[in-house]
Amino acid sequence: MIRFFLFTVFFLSTTGVAHAQFRLPNLDVNRLIDSAKNVGKATKEIGEPEEIAIGRELAATLLGAAPLVNDARMQRYVNNVGRWLAAQSDRPGLPWQFGVLDAPQLNAFAVPGGTIFLTRGLVERMRSEAELAGVLGHEIVHVVKKHHLKAIQKGAATALAGDALSMALKDKNSGANEKLVSFGKEMYSRGLDKGDEFEADRIGVVLAARAGYDAYGLPSVLQTLQAMNAQDSGLALMFKTHPAPGERLDLLSQKMQPTLDAYSSQPQLEARFRAEFKPSPSK
Repeated sequence: MIRFFLFTVFFLSTTGVAHAQFRLPNLDVNRLIDSAKNVGKATKEIGEPEEIAIGRELAATLLGAAPLVNDARMQRYVNNVGRWLAAQSDRPGLPWQFGVLDAPQLNAFAVPGGTIFLTRGLVERMRSEAELAGVLGHEIVHVVKKHHLKAIQKGAATALAGDALSMALKDKNSGANEKLVSFGKEMYSRGLDKGDEFEADRIGVVLAARAGYDAYGLPSVLQTLQAMNAQDSGLALMFKTHPAPGERLDLLSQKMQPTLDAYSSQPQLEARFRAEFKPSPSK
């Protein structure tokens, strides 16, 4: 891709003489060169400040769809577990924050820059802190590996090339910013590539084990989802945006069985989870 880009710029730059000689009125060489440069900008890695800014925009969108559960103790507990897990990751310095959305559906969301949401419906299906850690670990990996950010950048390369992406980040009232948020909404309703989800499963298990939890936390949650009725409306978005639980369990067994078994004796912390988690008053 880089070689093609350099060749394109070189080719367009050397056509200036021919353009003047043959008087091609419909060929705006300078505009083509600028377009090529903008595509080049869009394919460069987005810096961490921009990543965090994108995440804030998307987090605000998610919170607009469902507020946080009005339970300070629950939110503090989930943040403590999440930040301990994030401290074991390759990006501990991000402004990590975690929240439980007051929604009955079962799902979890990670946005670029370190914000992660779980739904009340998903947390209510959990039985231990190890299960909570398994799900949070999966979402933390999405942020660490920049899965959503790369998906946004890929779309921005065509929809918000180069300078328009910078404008979207700087001016929240710009049309470019509206496009960025719209693309983010579409991404969360469509989901990531399966490969990203499988990678988050594998590394998430390792992250939970590194933090001292039973490595079977995430597989246990996947088994719960697998046992539920696939036609349940609360699972619709989860099943639309993620591979089937059975497929994820099979791949974890194939790729991670030694790790799962090696750390299966670590704590599940069921009693602490029950003591800390209180159902939402709105349930």
